Amino acid sequence: MGFISFVGRVLFASIFLLSAYQEFSEFGTDGGPAAKALKPKFNLFMQQVSKSLGMAVPHIDIKTVIAATMFLKGFGGLLFIISSSFGAFLLLLYLAFITPVVYDFYNYEMESSQFVQLFVKFSQNLALLGALLFFLGMKNSIPRRHSKRRAGKTKTN
Repeated sequence: MGFISFVGRVLFASIFLLSAYQEFSEFGTDGGPAAKALKPKFNLFMQQVSKSLGMAVPHIDIKTVIAATMFLKGFGGLLFIISSSFGAFLLLLYLAFITPVVYDFYNYEMESSQFVQLFVKFSQNLALLGALLFFLGMKNSIPRRHSKRRAGKTKTN
């Protein structure tokens, strides 16, 4: 069972690791194609946030955002492979941040084809987020084994 769990974690993390590697190899001086694709949606999202809050949000360079997402995907994926809760939390943070920004189906009419495509991708990322929450829940529900020495001390006291 342990080997199957490991293979599942490797396959799950490969989604994030390969994406982070691709972004890293194309990063360049301007952030690469990921920055060009994310910039308009990120700016629109920041405008909506500032309008909702009623105050201006600070300017964030898109290269910094792309570098942060690469870190979250790469480091989180590597830690997730070794069954780390912190790695799952980093991937969870990445998905919670990037999903509503990239898959902004809420900016389109329900009848448009773009709405359907973005909503399907949004739902897929929600499923990944749910899988990470399930992993964290299962990881925390498994009782930890105590060493015999420690258990022996509690019986004598």
